[in-house]
Amino acid sequence: MNEIKSEPLSLSTQAAQALGWVEPGFGGIVPPIYMASSYERDETGRYPGNHSYTRDQNPSFDQAEALLASMEGGSACMLFASGMAAATSIFEVLAPSAHVVIPKKMYFAIRMWLQRLAAKGRIRLSQVDHHDLEGLTQLMEIDPFDLMWIETPANPSSEIIDIRAWTEVAHQGGAKVVADNTLATPVLTRPLDYGVDLVMHSASKQLNGHGDVVAGALVTAKQDKFWEDLQFERGYRGAIVSPTASWLLLRGMRTLHLRVPASAASALRIANFLEAQSMVESVLYPGLESHPEHYLAKQQMQEGFGYVVTFALRGGEKEARHFISNLKLFKNASSLGSVESQAELRALTEGEASIIKSNLIRLSVGIESCDDLIHDLERAFFSSSDRCHGSK
Repeated sequence: MNEIKSEPLSLSTQAAQALGWVEPGFGGIVPPIYMASSYERDETGRYPGNHSYTRDQNPSFDQAEALLASMEGGSACMLFASGMAAATSIFEVLAPSAHVVIPKKMYFAIRMWLQRLAAKGRIRLSQVDHHDLEGLTQLMEIDPFDLMWIETPANPSSEIIDIRAWTEVAHQGGAKVVADNTLATPVLTRPLDYGVDLVMHSASKQLNGHGDVVAGALVTAKQDKFWEDLQFERGYRGAIVSPTASWLLLRGMRTLHLRVPASAASALRIANFLEAQSMVESVLYPGLESHPEHYLAKQQMQEGFGYVVTFALRGGEKEARHFISNLKLFKNASSLGSVESQAELRALTEGEASIIKSNLIRLSVGIESCDDLIHDLERAFFSSSDRCHGSK
């Protein structure tokens, strides 16, 4: 397909024009969805379009992968059936008993899966506090690791890791570094710019942004042997996104540069509003000056601090349940990053293995009117306060 070739373009132009690709057959500026599962060879036995079988070679992937690689500043991208498919593929290509380092605060599903993998003896797993750079350095000296996984901001507790400092420690010992960039997106942070080797996305979240896709992605800084192993893993395990989902993801990414700053601006207003409420025990959001890593977030994030605001209510889990039940605009649902706002008691979702407080509510802020969202929260606070007063 034809594409724009000139001086480097801003991320917003790359996204809005999806790199400017034009479909060569009919000149369509929106790509078609290729539903074919196989492709005909020419008389020499070759594939004219370089696609042989759609499992990992569907043309519908090409433009979405090229756009995300460009936005992240990487050299290549692969789409997967889900964020978990993308994440787990990385660990599946490691040698048996490889030493993996993760932060203690991170997305629970990946942490839980890695703990189960370690219990089977497949990997060795170490967990480090996100602020303990000295401990990370000592670990590398005592027991060198093979791969380090970081997530910043952390989901849902919003810890910020010093990407460059952690990456330098890992690289000194020869370890690969993978960053989960789901919450920041390349609009706010590009981990590859800080030396990270690979970026992972749950593309179901803000990359797509419309709540109608399940997909994952990996972006690499360079196409080395590790990347080739990942390509093999994706193809032969069949962890492949569908052509339709890939097309929807591309559509979503074309407005990413508009949605991310809008939701981040609303999230900051909401975080400040929550900090002023007497019923709120604490607010976790890197855009707040009260956040312990706010200074670091300002260095690593541009155009905002993300769309996830987490807060703890006084009164425990019972009060938190009541509060969520009184929200009307915030949907009580287990996902994030969509155009509509959502609220969730994370500990209930994560179950017994959760390290999250039972009264912690995670908000995923969408692109509705921020005034309307704050009014929705005010109503829920009023209802909770009224209930408490009535019970005395």
